Amino acid sequence: MKPILRVIVVLPGLFFTLTGVVWLVQPARAAASLGMPLLEGAGRSTQVADMAVFFFAVGIMILLSAIKLRSHWFLIPALMLLGAAAFRTLAWLVHGADFVASAVAVEVIVGCLLLFARSQLEERL
Repeated sequence: MKPILRVIVVLPGLFFTLTGVVWLVQPARAAASLGMPLLEGAGRSTQVADMAVFFFAVGIMILLSAIKLRSHWFLIPALMLLGAAAFRTLAWLVHGADFVASAVAVEVIVGCLLLFARSQLEERL
């Protein structure tokens, strides 16, 4: 992988990983940054766990993909991000949610970046 592409891919990996950590240590701040209230009781447990693992898993998979140079590993976070963009759009179309273009844009851009990075990495398996 070209060194500059590797650096570009690592940046969103760090961002997503750190966002996952923020969900664990400052969930109210993390929720507010996404425009959502911090829920109470069992809802909070689910909200914090699901959001933390989503961001942490996406970030760690991006970082591992770039560090270990295993192109197939880029598919998992790309699928998660592009799926989030698709489902976020469906929530707007079907369920009356606000359309958050900035979030969809980040998910699509980073997801496509990961697919591009995958195509640029030659593996000798």
